[in-house]
Amino acid sequence: MMTRRESATDMLDREFNRVWSRFWGSGEVPSTLAPYAVDVHEDADHFFVEAELPGFTQDDTEITLEDGVLTIRAERKTEHKVGGNGMGGNGREPLHLERRWNRFERSFTLPTAVNENSVRATLDNGILTVTLDKREEVKPRKIQINAGSAKNVSIPSTATQNAAGNTI
Repeated sequence: MMTRRESATDMLDREFNRVWSRFWGSGEVPSTLAPYAVDVHEDADHFFVEAELPGFTQDDTEITLEDGVLTIRAERKTEHKVGGNGMGGNGREPLHLERRWNRFERSFTLPTAVNENSVRATLDNGILTVTLDKREEVKPRKIQINAGSAKNVSIPSTATQNAAGNTI
C-alpha cells in the first residue's frame, strides 16, 4: 500500500491548528487575537511566511526564531498628547477614535527541513515576507541517468523468405 507523504505546508497548518485547539477548543484562530491573514508557501528551496501587517512599520515588528518556533509580533501604539486647555496637542479635541493601540502575534512550529541560520524578512506595503531556506540535504535533487552499456543482443526475426530465398 502506498501512503501519501505530507507536505511541509500541511504539517505547519496541522501543527498550528493543533496548538490553537489545545488552548481554544477548536481549530479556528480567534479573529480577535489574529486579525491579519497569514499564508505559508514552499518551493523546492524555501518556505515563505507572508503576513498582512497594514500600518505596521519595521520598528513596530519583531520576528524571533527559537527552538524551531517562528514568532511574528507587531505592536502599534497610539500617542494622544494633551496640550493646553485639555485639547489634543495639535489643538484638536478627539471626538471619535478607532486608530489606537493594536497588537498582532502568531507563532509557527517549523519543520526540521528549515535551515534556522538562513532566514530573511522584508516588510513592503504592509506585507511581511519571511523567507526560510531549506537545509541542503532535504532539497529535492535531480538524479542523472547514465546510459547503460550496449550488449550484443540477437532479436529473433519474424521475416519470412520467398521462393527465391529473399527475405521479405
